[in-house]
Amino acid sequence: MQSDPRYYQIGILSFLLIYGLLFLDFEIQFEIALIILFVAQLTQYSFTRFLKLPKFDPRSALISSLSLCLLLRTDTLSLAALAAFITIGSKFIIRWNNKHIFNPTNFALVIMILCFDSAWVSSGQWGRDLLFILLIASLGMIVINRSRRSDITFAFLAFYAVMIFGRAFWLGDPLTIPAHQFQSGALLIFAFFMISDPMTTPNSRPGRILFAALVTLVAGYVQFILYQPNGVLYALVGCCLLTPVIDRLLPGNKFLWQAPTSGITLPVQQGEHYEKARITF
Repeated sequence: MQSDPRYYQIGILSFLLIYGLLFLDFEIQFEIALIILFVAQLTQYSFTRFLKLPKFDPRSALISSLSLCLLLRTDTLSLAALAAFITIGSKFIIRWNNKHIFNPTNFALVIMILCFDSAWVSSGQWGRDLLFILLIASLGMIVINRSRRSDITFAFLAFYAVMIFGRAFWLGDPLTIPAHQFQSGALLIFAFFMISDPMTTPNSRPGRILFAALVTLVAGYVQFILYQPNGVLYALVGCCLLTPVIDRLLPGNKFLWQAPTSGITLPVQQGEHYEKARITF
């Protein structure tokens, strides 16, 4: 248990959700959160049985559903249930080379906010309190260090800082504007818990740094050229489609959870090498 970074992520996401409900007045109803968590586990279990996988594993579904509770806002139970189903179902349906292509929570958020007016992402709910920002960053460090994905998080934050501060300098805006944009709890949640997803990011370090740069560029285009909110969410969905191409150009060893509990052991080609891997969900 201690070697599996998913347990740390579950604990940290649970803490952030409870903290938000108690101290930040998150606009999420108890029944909405409950239906998201329940449908996510039900979907995970249903696909496990349908695909005849050896064992039901609730961990990744719990991580995705907790992230959904933190970011998605809707007053409709049916939409909350649909979002949870899309989140978990996408892992099993949209796959390439034994990996799901999209970050499950990110994919569901984009689908929901594009298709339904009564579903949205409330980025302002986190506030911009410096101590809380440092708390998110500190907890996020635990997760990315355990999952060996600190490179993509730091690369994204560096690229994003260069983009928004460079834009402010170009426009002659005061630096308080990009500093305010950078002090966003939602941005740090994205950086530490979403773009760093080891199952949907490129396998090699150069590939992950390239991926972070592409996400930043697309996010900047969406936010500052198209003037659309949630640019990082749209950017991540679009750039995840490029992960197989990046893995082909910059190959590396496929990520495996240290203690997988479900899946079928098969040989998986990694560049010119073969190694044992598990098909994990």
